[in-house]
Order: sequence, then structure tokens, then C-alpha cells
Amino acid sequence: MIHLYKNNGYNIVMDVNSGSVHVVDDIVYDMVPLLESVYESVSEENFVEEALKASADLSYAEEDKKEVSEAIYELAKAGQLYTKDVYENYIFDFKNRQTVVKALCLHIAHDCNLACKYCFAEEGEYHGRRALMSYEVGKKALDFLVANSGNRINLEVDFFGGEPLMNWQVVKDLVAYGRSLEEPHNKKFRFTLTTNGVLLNDEVLEFCNREMANVVLSIDGRKEVHDKMRPYRGGQGSYDGIVPKFQKVAESRDQMNYYVRGTFTHHNLDFSKDVLHLADLGFEQISVEPVVAPPEEDYAIQEADIPVLLEEYDKLAKEIIRYRKEGKGFNFFHFMIDLEGGPCVAKRLSGCGSGTEYLAVTPWGDFYPCHQFVGNEEFLMGNVDDGIVRTDIRDCFKTCNVYAKEKCKKCFAKFYCSGGCAANSYNFHGNINDAYDIGCELQRKRIECAIMIKAALAED
Repeated sequence: MIHLYKNNGYNIVMDVNSGSVHVVDDIVYDMVPLLESVYESVSEENFVEEALKASADLSYAEEDKKEVSEAIYELAKAGQLYTKDVYENYIFDFKNRQTVVKALCLHIAHDCNLACKYCFAEEGEYHGRRALMSYEVGKKALDFLVANSGNRINLEVDFFGGEPLMNWQVVKDLVAYGRSLEEPHNKKFRFTLTTNGVLLNDEVLEFCNREMANVVLSIDGRKEVHDKMRPYRGGQGSYDGIVPKFQKVAESRDQMNYYVRGTFTHHNLDFSKDVLHLADLGFEQISVEPVVAPPEEDYAIQEADIPVLLEEYDKLAKEIIRYRKEGKGFNFFHFMIDLEGGPCVAKRLSGCGSGTEYLAVTPWGDFYPCHQFVGNEEFLMGNVDDGIVRTDIRDCFKTCNVYAKEKCKKCFAKFYCSGGCAANSYNFHGNINDAYDIGCELQRKRIECAIMIKAALAED
């Protein structure tokens, strides 16, 4: 499968199955799609002759077309063009693999001190009741993780909410308990924390810098944008109170192992300004993502918004190049792409591992496939006392992959997005093996922009 596109003056050719990316001139760009069927149907001896016939209508010199045909053939022979998909059969033994759990999202607090308008967790309640996780429940969750992690050494635990700092002592106690399990069981815990920053102080920061491998800081961008969507429960904006704290976090962590994470909505389709605002505040690790919401909500992204958002990603990509060249570089999460290594094949095909390798745990100890399914009883998988009792749900998620989704099979982005979010698919289509269409459109554009940025920066 070949994907070709033009962006910011670059002609880019992607060989989807091999992951090879080529920045080419006009003649190569025009000839590559014409020669795919030729390569598949003729011998090496006849390739150039047939390639010239296939490209007869292109108004380039015959000698140039001959030279390009030879170069294209060499790339194809080297496995960098026109490669076959060798992964479809590989995926079907996933269901038979032993399930190894490697990550938990601990809902340490189903409560929050903000009233964010787009919050899928309903101000921390998750379609249920306000609650804080006890140390005893958290301890059982960590025991479950260790017991079900097989030979895997590195384990991940994210303290999530609601707002986890509302249950700070239990966070600290569970980190200490996790550390006590490491040596006896030959495990290493990687703890992370997601916070709105309201309760962030020096004591929390010191602990996080010692124990947390990553800290996610929630902020939407410009003051007017942030305060509109992320107010306190009384309606006052939260921007002024959190920005200095977040700047301190970023500097104290040497601009590494954190990111500021925002959400853009229908109300700020010019979200590139929010990204650049965060960069100008001094943040070097930034993620600003589209809201996912029912279309009837006034802040939901609509299909009519897509052309505006695609153009906005192009604007942002060009600005990132400019910032980098001026020595003010920052990372934008959705433009970070590894063309040389990247995730393993299993990860590329099946994604985040929700419902199998990754589980969410409620304050009272119930297991769900991920945080976005919490509260939907249809996806209640078990609990910390009994373990996973709904193995049928787990098996369903095992077979959730790019080859189970018709929309993914012919999409050039499938090995980068891994089929997208199962929860979004379910919420919009009632099926985890579908895909959230607006999200797909935006993801494809982000991948194209990410590759273009690499092409532009490689010229320096």
C-alpha cells in the first residue's frame, strides 16, 4: 500500500507496510503510483520497458523516466516500496496468547475540585458516586498487577481521577507499597500522576520528582479558553492559580518527564494558538487534543469543523518548524513519530492494550477495560478480590485490532494509530471494532504533518 501527499512544499511517499518514507521530486511522485501494478506483474528484465509504457502520458523526458523507473525498482526490491502486508495472519494468534497485565489506571479519587464542562468523568463521579480509593483497595490492585504480570519486569501505574491529589496520602502510601514489592518479585514500578494542579504544592512536587516517572498537567491553553471550560465549582476560572505551579513543575523536572495536556473544542477551533501559548509560557512537552463528545453538546467537534482543523494542524506544523529553527523548540505529542524504531508489531496492530494488558480500577476495586469505560456495567470485568471474572470481555478486546476494523484495513495510518480508541468506537457506534470517524480524519492529518516536520528539519 502506497500513500502519497503534498505538504508545505514537500512531496512525500509512504510505503505503508514497510514504514518507509521518501521525500521525492515531482517526477518520482507522479511515477510511483503508476508503477505499483507493473512491479507486481513483470520480471526485472521487463520492468523498465513496461514502466515507460505505464508512464507514457507523463510529460517528462524519456531518459528521466527511465532513470526514475530503475530507482523505483531498486527501492521495491529492497523492501522500501510496494511491500506486501505480512501482518494479517500474525494477528490471529493474539486471542490464544497468555494475558499479561502490565499497567493499571488507579482511580484514586472519584471526586474533583473543578467542574470541567467536557469531562467524561462527570466531575469525577463516572456515572456513579463520589468516592476515594482506600489504601486496602489500592494495595490489592497492586498485588493483582504483580500476580498477573508474568515475567514482565516493568509495570506501570497511573494515579488518575477525578483529581488524585484529593487523596494524596493514599497515593504516597501506595507508591511506598509498590516499591516494597519490587525486589521480592523482580519488578520495577513506573508511577505517573495526572493532576489539574489546584492542590499542587512544594511537598507534592518534591515527592513527584522523586517517585513519579511522568506527571500530566491539565491546562487547555489561553486563559480565556481554559477558564471557559475548566472552572472551579463556583464558576471562577482556574488558569491564574495553576500556571505558575505548572511552570515550576516543568523547570524542576528539567523540561522532561512531564507534559501539559489540554483539550480543544468547537469553541476554540484555532487551537494552534493555544499550543503556541503554552510554548510561549515555557512548556516544552505539550499535548492539546480534540474533545470527544456527543454531537448534541455545543462544544463537540462537528464534521463541518474538520476542514478548519486540518488547516489548523498544518499551521501548527509550520510554526513548530519555525520555533525549532529559532532555538525555541518544543514537542507536540501528536506530532511525535518514530520512523526508525517505534512500537513493536503487536502494539502497532492492537494499540493501547485496553481490556487485556491495561485495566482501570475504581475506588471500590472494580476492573474495567480502561478509564473511559468506567461506570458502564456492560464492561465490568471483575474486581480486586475475585480477579477477572468476565474473561469474555477480555477475549473480545484481545481481538480488537486494525484487521478487525473494516475502516482500518485500507487506511495508511493504521500502523501509527493502531485502530484508534476502542471507547470512542463504542460510544459512537456501539462496537469496539468500528472507528470514530472524526478522530480518524484528524489522526491522518497529524501523521502527515509529523512526517513533513521530520522532512523539513532533516534539511538543516
